[in-house]
Amino acid sequence: MSRAIDIRNAQKGMRLKELAESVGLRESLRDFGRVLLISCYEMGHQPLGAAAAMGALRAAGLAPDALDLAVDDFDEEKVRRARFIGISAPMHTALRLGAQAAARIRSLNPDCHICFFGLYASLNAEYLLREAADSCIGGNYEGPLVALVEALDRGSGGAIADVQRAGSIAAPSLNRPPSAAPQRDLLPPLDRYAQLDDNGVLRTAGYVEASRGCLHLCRHCPIPSVYGGRYFVAPREIVLEDVRRQAAAGAKHITFGDPDFLNGPQHSIRIVEEMHQEFPELTFDCTIKIEHVVERPALFPRLRAAGCVFVVSAVESLSEHVLTILDKGHTRADVLEAIEILSDAGIAIRPTWVPFTPWTTLADYLDLFSFIDERDLVDHVDPAQYTIRLLLPPGSLLIEHEAMRPYLGALDQAVFSYSWTHPDPRMDRLQRDAADLIEEAAESGEDPAETFYRLWRLAAAIGNRPVPHRTPRARKRVPRLTEPWFC
Repeated sequence: MSRAIDIRNAQKGMRLKELAESVGLRESLRDFGRVLLISCYEMGHQPLGAAAAMGALRAAGLAPDALDLAVDDFDEEKVRRARFIGISAPMHTALRLGAQAAARIRSLNPDCHICFFGLYASLNAEYLLREAADSCIGGNYEGPLVALVEALDRGSGGAIADVQRAGSIAAPSLNRPPSAAPQRDLLPPLDRYAQLDDNGVLRTAGYVEASRGCLHLCRHCPIPSVYGGRYFVAPREIVLEDVRRQAAAGAKHITFGDPDFLNGPQHSIRIVEEMHQEFPELTFDCTIKIEHVVERPALFPRLRAAGCVFVVSAVESLSEHVLTILDKGHTRADVLEAIEILSDAGIAIRPTWVPFTPWTTLADYLDLFSFIDERDLVDHVDPAQYTIRLLLPPGSLLIEHEAMRPYLGALDQAVFSYSWTHPDPRMDRLQRDAADLIEEAAESGEDPAETFYRLWRLAAAIGNRPVPHRTPRARKRVPRLTEPWFC
């Protein structure tokens, strides 16, 4: 660390210590709005990160306010009033937007304590603590977040010193989350977020999680870097109470955002069957690994009977070579079997992909389009999925993998990712051109099927490959959320 950074951190520590020891801060942190929770993006859903933090802080006797910059304007009055601002960082996009918000917050309210919390907070703590934040909390953040705010409220100098050391509070918290129901009353209403589109009929959607962490160690996923294969169930009654509150607020559909809904199959099945008994008209979707679909085919008729309309599954690739490097735990044959299992149960599959990796060839990319087309899955995949490029955040399990080393570039901390270069320059150009095509198609409102074939033709032209002419078929308008999935 340079001398300039040492001086800056020392000055920051002095400012925080003076702030914490002032009577005004100790009194004001329990007043409404002195703690402000900010969300920037949660895949189009009403933000659970802010809602869970709100519940934990209220249970401790605090009165936080909330601001969701994904749908609301930046509220300078709320920011100026706050003395502690927690910025939720559950994913990469949210972190990038949150870092931009933090710079604006610091200019408006330089004495405010800024804390990033969530999955990507601890992965990027080194940069955030140097450039944007006073503290970072990863993993199960509720307990440490409450402890930090209470310590600041008491004027605890020792706690302030702990926050300044990234190795303490900035390390992921893997204690069991507290049993406090998420609080959503200060967040924008559900109808301002993504909705379920069921063959043209729009239904208000809510969002819950029945678990955190994951038992699996897929190398491209950021979750193992924080949770290390650990998995935490949310208390069943807390999840159901969150569903009840969102149903009362107008939800007709619920997304279960667990990294994998069948990490704890009996826990998950019990929740959705009780939910269905109480709210028989409520539908839901969830995320399940291909290997879990193949291992437990008998569960899917039960999920369908409980209201499941689609399952998201991170297929990522059809290349056996790529799947092995990513340690996905499934094969191409498993993908075919999983599609059949879900189809037989009356559940649509919505696969997600990482089609641009250092090991994906042009032939692999073209094979993906053939696979989707031949199995009539065009309407099952949001076009943006065909442009996703492998993301390598700090701590990624791929960083030290021998297959990654020849292509790995430097860490660009400002964008929270390592760079990498494809050995075939055509693939890097194709990814950029595909992203431009998707952006233009989205702006024009183009039919996703037309976008699919345009992307296929774009890739085929590079390899001088023909795109088969398909006779128009009846479309399978499968259920989907109105905002595409992004990480």
